[in-house]
Amino acid sequence: MEVKGATFLYTLAGLMITFAGFSALLLALRPAAGARLSLLDRFLAKTVMTHIFVLTAAALLPALFALYGVPETWIWRDCGVLFALPMLSLQLTYPRRRRNLVGKGPPLPIFVVFVVLGAAVTLAMLGYVLAGLQYSAATYIAALTIDFFTTAFAFLIAADVIMQQPMDVTERPTPH
Repeated sequence: MEVKGATFLYTLAGLMITFAGFSALLLALRPAAGARLSLLDRFLAKTVMTHIFVLTAAALLPALFALYGVPETWIWRDCGVLFALPMLSLQLTYPRRRRNLVGKGPPLPIFVVFVVLGAAVTLAMLGYVLAGLQYSAATYIAALTIDFFTTAFAFLIAADVIMQQPMDVTERPTPH
């Protein structure tokens, strides 16, 4: 039994894993150029990988539930909860985790897109699928897609910041 949007979800999962690999390779450029990885570099790499793997699991979960014969109306509700809870936790705690580790919060564009937009989309999807509305599958898949692109956006901004850091960075920047 295939769920609605299964092909799209498989494609999205493949794209996400490809992006995760590309991200890891790009972050390897600094050490290859002779620079040490800073706490920020490692934190950003871990954050991107964590988000991508949560998103990938969420993309594969509906098909897994379908294999067990879970009714489609339950699939989207259950997957919505199983995706939204860890994702919202990651999205909403990102500024505090970043501040605790590197001494300052995220730049405004990262905060607005990665945290605010990402969390708003995830929360809206959760409400929609819990209500059992007609287009729950489309809403779930749209939220996954948008959250993936907010993560990609955050990575691109972070990569720009990382590449502009001096070759020898201190482990924890001094607060300004």
